[in-house]
This record gives sequence, C-alpha cells and structure tokens, in this order.
Amino acid sequence: MAQLHHAVASRALPAPLQQALFPGVSSAVHFYQNKQLEAYAAKPATRLTLRQLVFFGKSMNEDRLIKSANYVRTELPIRIAHRLRDMQALPYAVVTQEGVDTVYELYRSAFDKFRRYPQITTLAENDAFCEFLRRILTEHKSVIPNLSLGMSLSSPYLQPDRLDSFMRRMLVSRISRRVLAEHHIVLTQSVRERDESSPSRDNVGVICTHLKVKDCIQKCTRYLQDRPRGMEGSNSKVSWSQVLIDGHLDIKFAYIREHLEYIIYELLKNSFRATRMKHPHAQTLPPIRATVVASDVDVCIRISDQGGGLVSPNIKSPSDLFSFSHLRNASRLTDARLGALRTASSSDRGLTATVSEQIRGWYPKPTGDMHAATPHPRIGIGLPMSNIYATYFGGSLEMVSMDGYGTDVFVRLPKLGTNLEGIEL
Repeated sequence: MAQLHHAVASRALPAPLQQALFPGVSSAVHFYQNKQLEAYAAKPATRLTLRQLVFFGKSMNEDRLIKSANYVRTELPIRIAHRLRDMQALPYAVVTQEGVDTVYELYRSAFDKFRRYPQITTLAENDAFCEFLRRILTEHKSVIPNLSLGMSLSSPYLQPDRLDSFMRRMLVSRISRRVLAEHHIVLTQSVRERDESSPSRDNVGVICTHLKVKDCIQKCTRYLQDRPRGMEGSNSKVSWSQVLIDGHLDIKFAYIREHLEYIIYELLKNSFRATRMKHPHAQTLPPIRATVVASDVDVCIRISDQGGGLVSPNIKSPSDLFSFSHLRNASRLTDARLGALRTASSSDRGLTATVSEQIRGWYPKPTGDMHAATPHPRIGIGLPMSNIYATYFGGSLEMVSMDGYGTDVFVRLPKLGTNLEGIEL
C-alpha cells in the first residue's frame, strides 16, 4: 500500500522535483494528470468481428478506404489510452522497472501522435497515413520483449493473477491494434494495385477467406524440417520427426493466416524439440500427429507428440506455461531468459511474434551478412502468444500432458467469424 501511495503522490510532482527525488527514473514514468488521456480512456473501444472486417473490405473503393483510415485514426488512440491507464495503475516498483518505462514512453508518444493526426479526406492523405502507421509499427517492435522483461523482473511485486491479467490485456490490445493498422495498409495496397492485377478472392486485407488448415500445417512443417541441423537437441544427424495429418483435410475457413500459422508453428516447434530431446539415441524419431476436425461452428486442431510430456518440477499445471509469473513458471526469472529478453529488446529486429521473423534468421542474407543467420534466442514467449492469438477471437488452447510419454495440444478456433475481438477494457 505504501508503494501505491508513493506512486500516486509522485505523479503530481513537478518534473524537476521528481528528477531530484528520484534520479535515474525515466521521464516516461512521470504521470501527469492528462485530461486528453482521461477523455480517450473514458471511451469504449469499437470492437469488430472477422466477418465485419471481411464484409467492409470486400468491395473496397476510395470512399470506403477513407472511412477505414479515419476509423483506424480515431480508434487506435482509444485503445492505447486504456493501456496507458493500465500501466499508470501499476505499483511504482513496477512502472519504474526496466522495460516497462520504455513501453510506457512508446505508448504515450503514439497516443499523442494519433490524437493529433488530422482527418483524412483524400487518397494522397491516406497514403501518408499508411506511411505513418508503418513507422509506428516499426517503432513498437520492441514492445513484446521490453514488456516481457519488465514484467518478469516485476514478478516478485505482483500476484500471479494480477500480473497475467495485465499482460493479457496488454498483448491482446497490441494484437488488435496491429490487426487494424496492417489490415488498412493491405486494403490500401489492394485499391492502388487494382488496375495492375486483379485482387485475390481468397484475401481481404490481412484475412484469408478460404484458409486451408492442412496447407498451414504442411507449410509450418516444411519450415521446421528444413531448419539447419543442430539448432535444437543434441543428435543433429537424425532427421526431424515426420508430421502425419489426418481428419477433415479439406476444411477451409476465414481467419488471419499470420495468427493461425504462428500457433501451429510454435506448437510443432515445441513438439519437434521435445521429441528429439526425449529420444536422443533414436535413429528415427517418432512421428507427430496433427488432427483437424471441423464442426458447424468451430475448427479444432490436435497436435500429439511423444516428447515425454510436460514433466518439470517447476510446472504444476500445463496452463502455467502460459503464465508470466515466476511463481507459476520459475523459468521467467532465469538469467538466460532475462539476458535473451534484453538482447531482443535492444535489437533492431525487435520481436513481433510472427513466423516470418523467425525463419528469416536461419540463413545469411544474399550479401553474406552472417549476423542475419542468428536466430532469436529462446525467450519463452511462443506458448503465451499462441494462447493469446487463439483466444483473440474467442477460441481456446489447451494442453494435456501424458507424463513420461507425450503431450496433446488442442486448439479451437471459431469458424463463423462472428465473435468480437477479445479486448478487455
């Protein structure tokens, strides 16, 4: 309670006095009473469904594109304002933590830029707005590792439920903002290129309207099996496991390809690694099975491996692997992970939780730049982000460990696209 009173009192101090009393504390943490922020934070977010995004983007023209631009322009500062308020409500020991103050400053700056951005009335102004969005997206590439670092270091100061709830709100909101920004950018490109090439009927903005699950599994399998030998496990001479796909192999549904591929990729990556580690002397590794089943309302994917299960003295429940608290997952405070997060947060590449950023790091660039061949260090973000991607539009991700044998992971995604974004205000 004393920390909280300290934090509230310090917010009202003039900046010079705060600097004198708290040297070394970033100016990003000096929380002034901001009427503009309060006004935006008082507004509800206008949540959308996948079906709404597809319907509006299908018959895109200049007028609808301008409306889309102004929706993004006015909606994003509202969503950012809610997260700024979230950070301001944290204990002082947390908001001043390494990484958290960096994220706060990025969000504060983005909020000011968006709320000051003028109304968009022409295609030329929309093109400039898209460039503005790209710059913001690039600037925020360090948010995930910085936030993960800060909250890992803050884990001793927050109860697990509060920490995980905060991280979920932050990461879901981040996903939602990137979806809106990137969707609008792709819609703009489709309008600009319409005269040069006919738009694909399978893609509306960032949404693939006929996404085939089997193809996504095969694509992620190829990526993982084509990795340079020795990246995971000790027996680099043995080929990776085969992935056997069964079930409803022809099922297609409307979804964000990048999200589905990330989930599948991360789950298969974990299965590949666990299987290799469980069978270090095998000449042929046991296969991994991916089963796809569709009902009238859901698409379900089960990934089963023989990687030994989730046997660990630090993990009491499979759901603890989704937690950012060291009380539920002791690996959150290991020196190796904290060092990896610091490396990722200071890298120009940042971390955006996509498959493409991972596979780009496996091979040198054509220029011979070997630095590009360095993969991202293991920072334990894959499962938590997969869970958040799966639940963003009302799906789920569950893990069942058969200790000593293997793990079954069940992913359920809504098929109809009628669920609203899972943003918590």
